[in-house]
Amino acid sequence: MQFTSFGFLPFAALVLLAYWVTPKKARWITLLLASYVFYIFAGVEYLWFMLFTTATTYITTLCMDNILQKQDAFLKENKALLSREEKKAYKAATKNKTRLLMVVCLVLNFGMLAVCKGLLIDPFRTMASGSFLSFLSIGLPLGMSFYLFQSMGYVVDIHRGTAKAERNPFKLALFVSFFPQLIQGPISQFSVLAPQMYAPKDFDGKEFSFGLQRLLWGYFKKLVIADRIAAAVGTLKGFEGTGFFLLTVFYAVQLYADFTGGIDMAIGLSQSLGIKLPENFIRPYFSKNIAEYWRRWHITLGEWMKSYIFYPISVSQPMLKLSKAARTKLGNFGKRLPVYVASIATWAVTGIWHGLSPNFLLWGMLNCFVIVVSEELVPLYEKFHNRFPGLKQKKLYGGFEILRMFILMNLIRIVDLFPNVLDYFKRMGSLVTTWNVNILWDGTLLNLGLSPLDYGILGGAIALVFAVSLYQEKKGSVREMLWTKPALRYILVFALLLVTVLMGSYGIGYNASNFIYNQF
Repeated sequence: MQFTSFGFLPFAALVLLAYWVTPKKARWITLLLASYVFYIFAGVEYLWFMLFTTATTYITTLCMDNILQKQDAFLKENKALLSREEKKAYKAATKNKTRLLMVVCLVLNFGMLAVCKGLLIDPFRTMASGSFLSFLSIGLPLGMSFYLFQSMGYVVDIHRGTAKAERNPFKLALFVSFFPQLIQGPISQFSVLAPQMYAPKDFDGKEFSFGLQRLLWGYFKKLVIADRIAAAVGTLKGFEGTGFFLLTVFYAVQLYADFTGGIDMAIGLSQSLGIKLPENFIRPYFSKNIAEYWRRWHITLGEWMKSYIFYPISVSQPMLKLSKAARTKLGNFGKRLPVYVASIATWAVTGIWHGLSPNFLLWGMLNCFVIVVSEELVPLYEKFHNRFPGLKQKKLYGGFEILRMFILMNLIRIVDLFPNVLDYFKRMGSLVTTWNVNILWDGTLLNLGLSPLDYGILGGAIALVFAVSLYQEKKGSVREMLWTKPALRYILVFALLLVTVLMGSYGIGYNASNFIYNQF
Protein backbone atom coordinates (compact mmCIF):
# COMPACT_ATOMS: atom_id res chain seq x y z
CA MET A 1 0.00 0.00 0.00
CA GLN A 2 1.38 3.37 -1.04
CA PHE A 3 0.67 6.68 0.68
CA THR A 4 -0.60 7.89 -2.70
CA SER A 5 -2.96 4.98 -3.36
CA PHE A 6 -6.72 5.46 -3.14
CA GLY A 7 -6.92 2.90 -0.35
CA PHE A 8 -4.45 4.64 1.94
CA LEU A 9 -6.52 7.69 2.90
CA PRO A 10 -9.53 5.65 4.15
CA PHE A 11 -7.07 3.35 5.91
CA ALA A 12 -5.29 6.30 7.58
CA ALA A 13 -8.63 7.87 8.60
CA LEU A 14 -9.77 4.58 10.13
CA VAL A 15 -6.48 4.21 12.01
CA LEU A 16 -6.68 7.75 13.40
CA LEU A 17 -10.26 7.19 14.55
CA ALA A 18 -9.53 3.79 16.08
CA TYR A 19 -6.36 5.03 17.76
CA TRP A 20 -7.93 7.98 19.52
CA VAL A 21 -11.08 6.11 20.65
CA THR A 22 -9.04 3.19 22.01
CA PRO A 23 -8.28 3.37 25.75
CA LYS A 24 -4.93 5.08 26.34
CA LYS A 25 -3.05 2.05 27.62
CA ALA A 26 -4.07 -0.09 24.63
CA ARG A 27 -3.38 2.40 21.84
CA TRP A 28 -0.03 0.85 21.03
CA ILE A 29 -1.89 -2.38 20.21
CA THR A 30 -4.04 -0.49 17.70
CA LEU A 31 -0.85 0.85 16.09
CA LEU A 32 0.66 -2.63 15.96
CA LEU A 33 -2.41 -4.11 14.26
CA ALA A 34 -2.57 -1.19 11.81
CA SER A 35 1.11 -1.56 10.96
CA TYR A 36 0.80 -5.24 10.17
CA VAL A 37 -2.36 -4.71 8.12
CA PHE A 38 -0.53 -1.99 6.18
CA TYR A 39 2.42 -4.30 5.54
CA ILE A 40 0.25 -7.26 4.51
CA PHE A 41 -1.22 -5.07 1.76
CA ALA A 42 2.34 -4.72 0.41
CA GLY A 43 2.52 -8.51 0.04
CA VAL A 44 2.05 -11.30 2.54
CA GLU A 45 5.24 -12.97 1.28
CA TYR A 46 7.27 -9.98 2.49
CA LEU A 47 5.91 -10.26 6.02
CA TRP A 48 8.28 -13.14 6.79
CA PHE A 49 11.30 -10.89 6.36
CA MET A 50 9.98 -8.41 8.90
CA LEU A 51 9.09 -11.21 11.31
CA PHE A 52 12.63 -12.59 10.95
CA THR A 53 14.17 -9.21 11.80
CA THR A 54 11.77 -8.77 14.72
CA ALA A 55 12.48 -12.24 16.11
CA THR A 56 16.27 -12.07 15.78
CA THR A 57 16.30 -8.55 17.25
CA TYR A 58 14.14 -9.57 20.21
CA ILE A 59 16.07 -12.76 21.00
CA THR A 60 19.47 -11.07 20.64
CA THR A 61 18.66 -8.01 22.74
CA LEU A 62 16.96 -10.12 25.42
CA CYS A 63 20.03 -12.37 25.70
CA MET A 64 22.33 -9.35 25.77
CA ASP A 65 20.24 -7.66 28.43
CA ASN A 66 20.24 -10.82 30.59
CA ILE A 67 24.02 -11.03 30.32
CA LEU A 68 24.40 -7.36 31.28
CA GLN A 69 22.03 -7.76 34.23
CA LYS A 70 23.98 -10.77 35.47
CA GLN A 71 27.15 -8.71 35.20
CA ASP A 72 25.68 -5.88 37.26
CA ALA A 73 24.39 -8.29 39.90
CA PHE A 74 27.71 -10.15 40.12
CA LEU A 75 29.76 -6.97 40.42
CA LYS A 76 27.42 -5.58 43.07
CA GLU A 77 27.52 -8.80 45.08
CA ASN A 78 31.31 -9.13 44.86
CA LYS A 79 32.22 -5.47 44.95
CA ALA A 80 34.47 -5.81 47.99
CA LEU A 81 36.10 -9.08 46.89
CA LEU A 82 37.23 -8.17 43.38
CA SER A 83 40.24 -6.09 42.51
CA ARG A 84 40.08 -3.35 39.91
CA GLU A 85 41.82 -5.56 37.35
CA GLU A 86 39.43 -8.46 38.03
CA LYS A 87 36.41 -6.20 37.55
CA LYS A 88 37.87 -4.89 34.33
CA ALA A 89 38.56 -8.42 33.07
CA TYR A 90 35.02 -9.54 33.98
CA LYS A 91 33.49 -6.58 32.15
CA ALA A 92 35.66 -7.28 29.11
CA ALA A 93 34.50 -10.91 29.05
CA THR A 94 30.88 -9.77 29.27
CA LYS A 95 31.46 -7.28 26.47
CA ASN A 96 32.85 -10.04 24.27
CA LYS A 97 29.72 -12.14 24.85
CA THR A 98 27.35 -9.33 23.92
CA ARG A 99 29.56 -8.39 20.97
CA LEU A 100 29.35 -11.93 19.61
CA LEU A 101 25.56 -11.93 19.88
CA MET A 102 25.42 -8.51 18.22
CA VAL A 103 27.65 -9.57 15.32
CA VAL A 104 25.59 -12.72 14.67
CA CYS A 105 22.38 -10.66 14.57
CA LEU A 106 23.94 -8.03 12.29
CA VAL A 107 25.32 -10.63 9.90
CA LEU A 108 21.99 -12.47 9.68
CA ASN A 109 19.97 -9.35 8.99
CA PHE A 110 22.35 -7.43 6.77
CA GLY A 111 23.08 -10.69 4.97
CA MET A 112 19.36 -10.99 4.26
CA LEU A 113 19.32 -7.42 2.93
CA ALA A 114 22.38 -8.10 0.75
CA VAL A 115 20.76 -11.21 -0.72
CA CYS A 116 17.53 -9.37 -1.49
CA LYS A 117 19.40 -6.50 -3.11
CA GLY A 118 21.70 -8.90 -4.97
CA LEU A 119 18.73 -10.72 -6.49
CA LEU A 120 17.63 -7.45 -8.10
CA ILE A 121 20.68 -7.19 -10.35
CA ASP A 122 21.91 -9.22 -13.28
CA PRO A 123 22.98 -11.95 -13.79
CA PHE A 124 20.98 -13.19 -10.79
CA ARG A 125 17.72 -11.60 -11.90
CA THR A 126 18.00 -13.08 -15.40
CA MET A 127 18.92 -16.51 -14.06
CA ALA A 128 15.92 -16.56 -11.75
CA SER A 129 13.39 -15.24 -14.23
CA GLY A 130 11.37 -18.00 -15.87
CA SER A 131 13.45 -20.84 -14.40
CA PHE A 132 13.10 -23.22 -11.48
CA LEU A 133 14.75 -20.43 -9.46
CA SER A 134 11.83 -18.09 -10.12
CA PHE A 135 10.93 -18.21 -6.41
CA LEU A 136 14.02 -16.06 -5.88
CA SER A 137 12.46 -13.19 -7.86
CA ILE A 138 11.09 -11.67 -4.71
CA GLY A 139 12.11 -8.07 -5.27
CA LEU A 140 13.07 -5.88 -2.34
CA PRO A 141 10.53 -6.14 0.50
CA LEU A 142 8.84 -2.83 1.27
CA GLY A 143 10.84 -0.71 3.70
CA MET A 144 13.36 -3.45 4.48
CA SER A 145 16.36 -1.11 4.54
CA PHE A 146 14.65 1.32 6.87
CA TYR A 147 13.19 -1.08 9.43
CA LEU A 148 16.38 -3.12 9.36
CA PHE A 149 18.66 -0.12 9.95
CA GLN A 150 16.42 1.04 12.77
CA SER A 151 16.37 -2.40 14.40
CA MET A 152 20.10 -3.02 14.04
CA GLY A 153 20.85 0.40 15.51
CA TYR A 154 18.80 -0.68 18.53
CA VAL A 155 20.82 -3.90 18.81
CA VAL A 156 24.09 -1.95 18.78
CA ASP A 157 22.73 0.48 21.37
CA ILE A 158 21.95 -2.43 23.71
CA HIS A 159 25.52 -3.69 23.30
CA ARG A 160 26.87 -0.20 24.03
CA GLY A 161 24.63 0.11 27.08
CA THR A 162 22.88 3.25 25.80
CA ALA A 163 19.44 1.61 25.62
CA LYS A 164 17.43 -0.91 27.64
CA ALA A 165 16.01 -4.01 26.01
CA GLU A 166 12.26 -4.17 25.44
CA ARG A 167 11.00 -7.39 27.01
CA ASN A 168 7.54 -7.31 25.50
CA PRO A 169 7.91 -8.90 22.02
CA PHE A 170 4.76 -7.22 20.71
CA LYS A 171 5.96 -3.77 21.73
CA LEU A 172 9.25 -4.44 19.98
CA ALA A 173 7.29 -5.60 16.93
CA LEU A 174 5.60 -2.19 16.85
CA PHE A 175 8.98 -0.41 16.95
CA VAL A 176 10.13 -2.46 13.95
CA SER A 177 6.91 -2.19 11.95
CA PHE A 178 5.54 1.32 12.71
CA PHE A 179 3.83 1.89 9.37
CA PRO A 180 4.19 5.67 8.73
CA GLN A 181 7.97 5.34 8.48
CA LEU A 182 8.11 1.99 6.71
CA ILE A 183 8.22 3.28 3.13
CA GLN A 184 11.18 5.64 3.35
CA GLY A 185 11.95 6.50 6.94
CA PRO A 186 12.95 8.54 8.81
CA ILE A 187 15.16 6.17 10.80
CA SER A 188 14.45 6.57 14.52
CA GLN A 189 16.29 5.59 17.69
CA PHE A 190 14.54 3.20 20.06
CA SER A 191 15.14 5.42 23.08
CA VAL A 192 13.38 8.32 21.30
CA LEU A 193 10.56 6.61 19.40
CA ALA A 194 9.52 3.72 21.66
CA PRO A 195 8.43 5.76 24.72
CA GLN A 196 6.15 7.86 22.49
CA MET A 197 4.47 4.80 21.01
CA TYR A 198 3.88 3.00 24.29
CA ALA A 199 3.03 5.86 26.66
CA PRO A 200 -0.63 6.87 27.21
CA LYS A 201 -1.29 10.37 25.90
CA ASP A 202 -4.11 12.88 25.72
CA PHE A 203 -5.53 14.11 22.43
CA ASP A 204 -3.95 17.42 21.36
CA GLY A 205 -6.05 19.28 18.79
CA LYS A 206 -3.22 21.54 17.73
CA GLU A 207 -0.78 18.67 17.11
CA PHE A 208 -3.50 16.71 15.31
CA SER A 209 -4.19 19.69 13.03
CA PHE A 210 -0.49 20.32 12.41
CA GLY A 211 -0.04 16.68 11.46
CA LEU A 212 -2.86 16.72 8.90
CA GLN A 213 -1.55 19.98 7.43
CA ARG A 214 1.89 18.47 6.95
CA LEU A 215 0.37 15.33 5.47
CA LEU A 216 -1.42 17.49 2.90
CA TRP A 217 1.79 19.41 2.19
CA GLY A 218 3.50 16.11 1.44
CA TYR A 219 0.76 15.10 -0.98
CA PHE A 220 1.10 18.46 -2.72
CA LYS A 221 4.84 18.03 -3.27
CA LYS A 222 4.53 14.42 -4.37
CA LEU A 223 1.50 14.64 -6.69
CA VAL A 224 1.74 18.15 -8.07
CA ILE A 225 5.53 18.39 -8.50
CA ALA A 226 7.38 15.05 -8.32
CA ASP A 227 4.97 12.88 -10.30
CA ARG A 228 4.39 15.61 -12.89
CA ILE A 229 8.05 16.30 -13.63
CA ALA A 230 8.88 12.58 -13.74
CA ALA A 231 7.86 12.35 -17.41
CA ALA A 232 10.42 14.99 -18.43
CA VAL A 233 13.14 13.32 -16.34
CA GLY A 234 12.57 10.03 -18.17
CA THR A 235 12.77 11.73 -21.58
CA LEU A 236 15.83 13.86 -20.79
CA LYS A 237 17.89 10.79 -19.87
CA GLY A 238 18.67 10.42 -23.58
CA PHE A 239 19.95 14.01 -23.99
CA GLU A 240 23.46 15.42 -23.94
CA GLY A 241 24.90 18.91 -23.43
CA THR A 242 22.28 21.42 -22.35
CA GLY A 243 19.67 18.65 -22.22
CA PHE A 244 21.83 16.75 -19.73
CA PHE A 245 22.20 19.87 -17.58
CA LEU A 246 18.42 20.30 -17.65
CA LEU A 247 18.13 16.68 -16.55
CA THR A 248 20.26 17.39 -13.47
CA VAL A 249 17.99 20.28 -12.51
CA PHE A 250 14.73 18.46 -13.24
CA TYR A 251 15.90 15.39 -11.35
CA ALA A 252 16.90 17.53 -8.37
CA VAL A 253 13.38 18.94 -8.27
CA GLN A 254 11.79 15.51 -8.67
CA LEU A 255 13.93 13.82 -6.02
CA TYR A 256 13.49 16.61 -3.49
CA ALA A 257 9.71 16.84 -3.95
CA ASP A 258 9.34 13.04 -3.97
CA PHE A 259 11.51 12.29 -0.96
CA THR A 260 10.53 15.26 1.21
CA GLY A 261 6.90 14.77 0.22
CA GLY A 262 6.97 11.21 1.49
CA ILE A 263 8.76 12.25 4.67
CA ASP A 264 6.20 15.02 5.23
CA MET A 265 3.45 12.41 4.96
CA ALA A 266 5.19 10.10 7.43
CA ILE A 267 5.96 12.84 9.96
CA GLY A 268 2.53 14.44 9.53
CA LEU A 269 0.57 11.24 10.03
CA SER A 270 2.70 10.36 13.05
CA GLN A 271 2.17 13.80 14.52
CA SER A 272 -1.59 13.29 14.21
CA LEU A 273 -1.08 10.14 16.27
CA GLY A 274 0.80 12.12 18.91
CA ILE A 275 4.17 10.69 17.88
CA LYS A 276 7.05 12.94 16.86
CA LEU A 277 9.43 11.50 14.26
CA PRO A 278 12.84 13.10 13.69
CA GLU A 279 13.25 15.59 10.87
CA ASN A 280 14.95 14.17 7.80
CA PHE A 281 15.37 17.33 5.73
CA ILE A 282 16.09 20.91 6.75
CA ARG A 283 16.02 22.86 3.47
CA PRO A 284 19.18 21.27 2.01
CA TYR A 285 19.12 23.37 -1.16
CA PHE A 286 19.97 26.42 0.95
CA SER A 287 23.33 24.83 1.87
CA LYS A 288 26.55 26.68 1.05
CA ASN A 289 28.94 23.72 1.17
CA ILE A 290 28.76 19.95 0.88
CA ALA A 291 29.25 19.30 4.60
CA GLU A 292 26.29 21.54 5.40
CA TYR A 293 24.28 19.88 2.66
CA TRP A 294 24.71 16.45 4.23
CA ARG A 295 23.71 17.85 7.63
CA ARG A 296 20.41 18.88 6.03
CA TRP A 297 19.70 16.01 3.58
CA HIS A 298 18.50 12.57 4.72
CA ILE A 299 19.60 13.51 8.22
CA THR A 300 18.64 10.27 9.97
CA LEU A 301 20.54 8.08 7.51
CA GLY A 302 23.59 10.31 7.91
CA GLU A 303 23.33 10.13 11.70
CA TRP A 304 22.99 6.34 11.52
CA MET A 305 26.08 6.06 9.32
CA LYS A 306 28.08 8.31 11.62
CA SER A 307 27.03 6.51 14.80
CA TYR A 308 27.38 2.93 13.59
CA ILE A 309 29.95 3.07 10.77
CA PHE A 310 32.11 6.21 10.91
CA TYR A 311 32.75 6.53 14.65
CA PRO A 312 33.45 2.82 15.32
CA ILE A 313 35.97 2.79 12.46
CA SER A 314 37.63 6.07 13.38
CA VAL A 315 38.24 5.02 17.03
CA SER A 316 39.15 1.39 16.31
CA GLN A 317 42.58 0.09 17.27
CA PRO A 318 43.85 -0.08 13.65
CA MET A 319 42.82 3.55 13.12
CA LEU A 320 44.49 4.65 16.35
CA LYS A 321 47.71 2.95 15.26
CA LEU A 322 47.43 4.52 11.80
CA SER A 323 46.87 7.93 13.39
CA LYS A 324 49.96 7.60 15.55
CA ALA A 325 52.15 6.47 12.64
CA ALA A 326 50.74 9.01 10.19
CA ARG A 327 51.27 11.97 12.51
CA THR A 328 55.00 11.29 12.74
CA LYS A 329 55.44 10.92 8.98
CA LEU A 330 52.79 13.15 7.40
CA GLY A 331 52.37 15.94 9.94
CA ASN A 332 49.00 17.68 10.02
CA PHE A 333 47.69 15.62 7.13
CA GLY A 334 48.54 12.50 9.10
CA LYS A 335 46.22 13.66 11.90
CA ARG A 336 43.33 13.83 9.45
CA LEU A 337 44.17 10.62 7.54
CA PRO A 338 42.28 8.21 9.86
CA VAL A 339 39.20 10.44 9.58
CA TYR A 340 39.45 10.30 5.79
CA VAL A 341 39.84 6.52 5.82
CA ALA A 342 36.72 6.24 8.00
CA SER A 343 34.93 8.66 5.66
CA ILE A 344 35.80 6.55 2.60
CA ALA A 345 34.47 3.41 4.30
CA THR A 346 31.30 5.20 5.41
CA TRP A 347 30.56 6.63 1.97
CA ALA A 348 31.27 3.28 0.34
CA VAL A 349 28.69 1.66 2.63
CA THR A 350 26.24 4.49 1.94
CA GLY A 351 26.65 4.02 -1.80
CA ILE A 352 26.25 0.25 -1.61
CA TRP A 353 23.15 0.71 0.55
CA HIS A 354 21.56 2.67 -2.29
CA GLY A 355 22.25 -0.17 -4.71
CA LEU A 356 24.66 -2.97 -5.61
CA SER A 357 25.78 -1.33 -8.84
CA PRO A 358 28.87 0.70 -9.85
CA ASN A 359 26.99 3.98 -10.22
CA PHE A 360 25.91 4.07 -6.57
CA LEU A 361 29.42 3.24 -5.36
CA LEU A 362 30.70 6.02 -7.63
CA TRP A 363 28.08 8.36 -6.16
CA GLY A 364 29.36 7.64 -2.66
CA MET A 365 33.00 8.09 -3.65
CA LEU A 366 32.30 11.37 -5.45
CA ASN A 367 30.63 12.77 -2.34
CA CYS A 368 33.54 11.59 -0.21
CA PHE A 369 36.08 13.06 -2.65
CA VAL A 370 34.45 16.50 -2.60
CA ILE A 371 34.21 16.47 1.22
CA VAL A 372 37.88 15.49 1.65
CA VAL A 373 39.10 18.01 -0.93
CA SER A 374 36.99 20.73 0.66
CA GLU A 375 38.48 19.92 4.05
CA GLU A 376 42.02 20.09 2.67
CA LEU A 377 41.28 23.45 1.04
CA VAL A 378 40.03 25.06 4.26
CA PRO A 379 43.31 27.00 4.80
CA LEU A 380 43.05 28.35 1.26
CA TYR A 381 39.43 29.40 1.84
CA GLU A 382 40.44 31.16 5.04
CA LYS A 383 43.19 33.08 3.27
CA PHE A 384 40.74 34.13 0.58
CA HIS A 385 38.15 35.35 3.09
CA ASN A 386 40.83 37.13 5.14
CA ARG A 387 41.88 38.90 1.96
CA PHE A 388 38.25 39.91 1.29
CA PRO A 389 36.77 40.15 4.81
CA GLY A 390 33.44 41.70 3.86
CA LEU A 391 32.62 39.25 1.09
CA LYS A 392 31.19 36.57 3.35
CA GLN A 393 28.51 38.92 4.66
CA LYS A 394 27.23 39.95 1.24
CA LYS A 395 23.92 38.38 0.18
CA LEU A 396 25.07 38.11 -3.44
CA TYR A 397 28.06 36.02 -2.43
CA GLY A 398 25.83 33.85 -0.24
CA GLY A 399 23.57 33.28 -3.24
CA PHE A 400 26.61 32.32 -5.31
CA GLU A 401 27.64 29.74 -2.68
CA ILE A 402 24.14 28.24 -2.65
CA LEU A 403 24.00 28.08 -6.47
CA ARG A 404 27.48 26.55 -6.62
CA MET A 405 26.50 23.83 -4.15
CA PHE A 406 23.20 23.18 -5.94
CA ILE A 407 24.94 22.64 -9.30
CA LEU A 408 27.72 20.53 -7.79
CA MET A 409 25.30 18.23 -5.96
CA ASN A 410 23.13 17.93 -9.08
CA LEU A 411 26.11 16.76 -11.14
CA ILE A 412 26.97 14.14 -8.51
CA ARG A 413 23.39 13.05 -7.82
CA ILE A 414 22.50 12.44 -11.45
CA VAL A 415 24.74 9.35 -11.48
CA ASP A 416 21.68 7.65 -9.87
CA LEU A 417 20.12 7.43 -13.33
CA PHE A 418 23.10 5.89 -15.12
CA PRO A 419 23.95 2.33 -14.02
CA ASN A 420 26.61 2.36 -16.74
CA VAL A 421 29.14 4.80 -15.28
CA LEU A 422 30.86 5.23 -18.65
CA ASP A 423 27.59 6.63 -19.97
CA TYR A 424 27.52 9.03 -17.03
CA PHE A 425 31.03 10.31 -17.76
CA LYS A 426 30.16 10.62 -21.43
CA ARG A 427 27.17 12.81 -20.56
CA MET A 428 29.32 14.85 -18.19
CA GLY A 429 31.81 15.42 -20.98
CA SER A 430 29.01 16.54 -23.30
CA LEU A 431 28.54 19.61 -21.10
CA VAL A 432 31.67 21.07 -22.73
CA THR A 433 31.60 19.30 -26.10
CA THR A 434 27.95 19.55 -27.12
CA TRP A 435 26.56 23.06 -27.55
CA ASN A 436 22.82 22.72 -28.04
CA VAL A 437 21.44 25.62 -26.02
CA ASN A 438 18.85 26.08 -28.77
CA ILE A 439 16.74 23.29 -27.24
CA LEU A 440 15.61 25.86 -24.68
CA TRP A 441 13.61 27.75 -27.32
CA ASP A 442 13.21 25.52 -30.39
CA GLY A 443 10.18 23.61 -29.03
CA THR A 444 12.12 20.67 -27.57
CA LEU A 445 10.87 21.45 -24.07
CA LEU A 446 7.30 20.83 -25.27
CA ASN A 447 8.27 17.31 -26.38
CA LEU A 448 9.38 16.10 -22.98
CA GLY A 449 5.94 14.92 -21.90
CA LEU A 450 4.97 18.26 -20.36
CA SER A 451 2.46 20.72 -21.80
CA PRO A 452 2.60 24.51 -21.32
CA LEU A 453 -0.02 24.06 -18.59
CA ASP A 454 2.23 21.51 -16.87
CA TYR A 455 5.13 23.94 -16.93
CA GLY A 456 2.87 26.64 -15.49
CA ILE A 457 1.69 24.38 -12.67
CA LEU A 458 5.25 23.25 -11.94
CA GLY A 459 6.52 26.82 -11.90
CA GLY A 460 3.82 27.95 -9.48
CA ALA A 461 4.22 24.89 -7.23
CA ILE A 462 8.02 25.19 -7.07
CA ALA A 463 7.70 28.91 -6.31
CA LEU A 464 5.32 28.08 -3.44
CA VAL A 465 7.69 25.46 -2.00
CA PHE A 466 10.58 27.92 -2.29
CA ALA A 467 8.59 30.69 -0.57
CA VAL A 468 7.58 28.40 2.30
CA SER A 469 11.16 27.14 2.66
CA LEU A 470 12.51 30.69 2.66
CA TYR A 471 10.03 31.70 5.38
CA GLN A 472 11.04 28.66 7.46
CA GLU A 473 14.73 29.45 6.98
CA LYS A 474 14.30 33.10 8.04
CA LYS A 475 11.43 33.11 10.55
CA GLY A 476 10.45 29.56 11.55
CA SER A 477 7.30 27.44 11.34
CA VAL A 478 4.59 28.46 8.88
CA ARG A 479 2.04 26.36 10.74
CA GLU A 480 2.77 28.17 14.01
CA MET A 481 2.34 31.50 12.27
CA LEU A 482 -0.99 30.44 10.75
CA TRP A 483 -2.24 28.98 14.04
CA THR A 484 -2.78 32.50 15.35
CA LYS A 485 -4.73 33.42 12.20
CA PRO A 486 -7.50 30.80 11.92
CA ALA A 487 -9.42 32.43 9.07
CA LEU A 488 -6.32 32.69 6.90
CA ARG A 489 -5.32 29.14 7.88
CA TYR A 490 -8.65 27.65 6.78
CA ILE A 491 -8.50 29.50 3.46
CA LEU A 492 -4.91 28.45 2.68
CA VAL A 493 -5.39 24.82 3.72
CA PHE A 494 -8.54 24.54 1.63
CA ALA A 495 -6.76 26.17 -1.33
CA LEU A 496 -3.84 23.72 -0.98
CA LEU A 497 -6.25 20.79 -0.85
CA LEU A 498 -8.05 22.06 -3.94
CA VAL A 499 -4.80 22.54 -5.87
CA THR A 500 -3.58 19.06 -4.91
CA VAL A 501 -6.85 17.39 -5.91
CA LEU A 502 -7.29 19.30 -9.17
CA MET A 503 -3.67 19.61 -10.29
CA GLY A 504 -2.11 16.43 -8.99
CA SER A 505 -0.57 14.13 -11.59
CA TYR A 506 -2.56 10.91 -11.25
CA GLY A 507 -1.88 8.94 -14.42
CA ILE A 508 -4.34 6.85 -16.42
CA GLY A 509 -6.72 5.15 -14.00
CA TYR A 510 -4.64 6.75 -11.26
CA ASN A 511 -1.51 4.71 -10.95
CA ALA A 512 0.69 7.02 -8.89
CA SER A 513 4.39 6.42 -9.32
CA ASN A 514 6.21 4.74 -6.44
CA PHE A 515 8.37 6.84 -4.18
CA ILE A 516 11.92 6.91 -5.52
CA TYR A 517 13.39 5.67 -2.24
CA ASN A 518 11.19 2.56 -2.32
CA GLN A 519 13.93 0.93 -4.40
CA PHE A 520 16.45 1.34 -1.58
